[in-house]
Amino acid sequence: MDDDRLELIPDEEPGQPARSGNWTIAVVDDDPAVHEGTRYALAGYVLDGRGLEILSAYSAQEARALLAERRDVAIVLLDVVMETDDAGLRLVDYIRRELKEETVRIILRTGQPGQAPERRVIVDYDINDYKAKTELTADKLFTSLTAALRAYQQLRRLDETRRGLEIIIDAAPMLLDHKSMQRLAQGVLTQVASLLNVDCAGILVLREGEVLETAEPGYCVLAGAGLYGGYVGREPGWPLDPDIQPLVEQAFAARCHSFGDHFSTLYVQTASGSEIVALIDTDRPLSDTDRALITLLTGRLSVAFDNVILYERLQRANVTLEQRVVERTAELIRANRRLDMQRSDLRRANSLKTEILGTIAHDLKNPLAVILGRSEMLADLIDLRSGPTSGPEEARTAMVGQVEHIRTSARRLIGMIDSLMADAMNDALDITLRREPVDLAGLAREVCEANRPLADSKGQSLVTDLPAPLHLCGDAERLREALDNLVSNAIKYSYPGGRITIGVRVEGDDYVCAVADHGPGLSPEDAGRLFGRYQRLSAKPTGGEGSTGLGLSIVKRIAELHGGRAEAVSEGPGQGAVFSLRFPKEVVGVW
Repeated sequence: MDDDRLELIPDEEPGQPARSGNWTIAVVDDDPAVHEGTRYALAGYVLDGRGLEILSAYSAQEARALLAERRDVAIVLLDVVMETDDAGLRLVDYIRRELKEETVRIILRTGQPGQAPERRVIVDYDINDYKAKTELTADKLFTSLTAALRAYQQLRRLDETRRGLEIIIDAAPMLLDHKSMQRLAQGVLTQVASLLNVDCAGILVLREGEVLETAEPGYCVLAGAGLYGGYVGREPGWPLDPDIQPLVEQAFAARCHSFGDHFSTLYVQTASGSEIVALIDTDRPLSDTDRALITLLTGRLSVAFDNVILYERLQRANVTLEQRVVERTAELIRANRRLDMQRSDLRRANSLKTEILGTIAHDLKNPLAVILGRSEMLADLIDLRSGPTSGPEEARTAMVGQVEHIRTSARRLIGMIDSLMADAMNDALDITLRREPVDLAGLAREVCEANRPLADSKGQSLVTDLPAPLHLCGDAERLREALDNLVSNAIKYSYPGGRITIGVRVEGDDYVCAVADHGPGLSPEDAGRLFGRYQRLSAKPTGGEGSTGLGLSIVKRIAELHGGRAEAVSEGPGQGAVFSLRFPKEVVGVW
């Protein structure tokens, strides 16, 4: 049957099983003999397997109370004249207008037809038949009663159909509005009970594996009513009651509705391929009208279930998408952090390269100056050798000494270049230390002797105040670089003929290496930028030497790498300055 068309249900055949209950008729007459005669004439009456239940009322007033209490009366055999001449006609108005019983069939019986003319009564009152008592024989009574019951039955079916269609129409928006499978299933059972107008138990089962995509198909109870409510919430695959599980399995296998005297199963298959079975347990067999309405309702349920299934899939897709967005966002954050770290590393590496270039530009000048000075001295010695008064052995010894100084400075220069290049090629974002035992006093003596030719060229004197060997654990080349910068700076900024003192001592828990000069000193402005990179102080080199502004920043960094610090003290402009390196014993480590 098409879901959009409701077919009229044909009358049931007399051979069908008996319905529960009897036909109820009411005899309203003030003559007791009429009651007795009616009961006698209708004794043994059966229609569609249902007998008669005859109710009696002996006045219109008594009939009002009876009909108000019993709303299942199918036919009223009504006398016109009782306590008043129009008591029966007034009762007709009461039934139709106040009780609003439009399906009850009213057969008017009168012993005085003249008082209530048939045509006027038929036109003015909503009655279904008009008979004179004298003509209403047993056969005619049987015929009239049967016709009236047939009409009542049809009207009841039409009324039930109308009520059922109203329920279906009202239920459709509500069912389509559900977003949860469980709530929709519970709503279906509620609407079925309302449609059948009975209290019924029921269970609604989803075939799992089709919708929930489990490994093995099973049964999932979506909703339960009455004695089946306990099945809701159980794990999928939980066995059903032995009385109903075969019915559910049979419905899934047959894929169609099945109606029985006690149980009825409704099968719904959605467009998405999901399968649902609703088992209804009622206290009466379903009529043909009930079955037609149920079929019409289930035809609409597939759309509702599809909506919920698609909504739940969309929700799961949204959750998955949100998780993927969160994961992707986290990946992007981590990638951005890595890029930030790499960018920072690149900046530091670039800064290191710049510093290395500056260091090379600054520090290589000192050994080159030594080489240059020794070369000049070598040239002077060669000139002296060629003079008339010089002896060959004395000149040769002096030349050998100067050549050795040149070689030492050249080797030191090569070592410094190798060290700087190793730091750069090692992707070192900081200068690394090669720790070993270092004699700080001996190192200061070597630096002083290496720089002595520069001091001699400016007429300056280098004085050392060095103790016995004083060892610490550090990088000899880095410490040499720092001391060399301090001594070369002192020579560069001290006045010609000045005095420069290099001393090493122990002060409490510190090893101190200090270089004191008698140069121009430090101004107050120099204090804030003393050890900064590319910072030039207010004093100028006294011999026209160049300056990169890196020397003191290199000294500070090397001191910090050894756990120490660089300091500078000056009594003011023109008073000279003392530059010191301090190394805590517990940090550097004593050898």
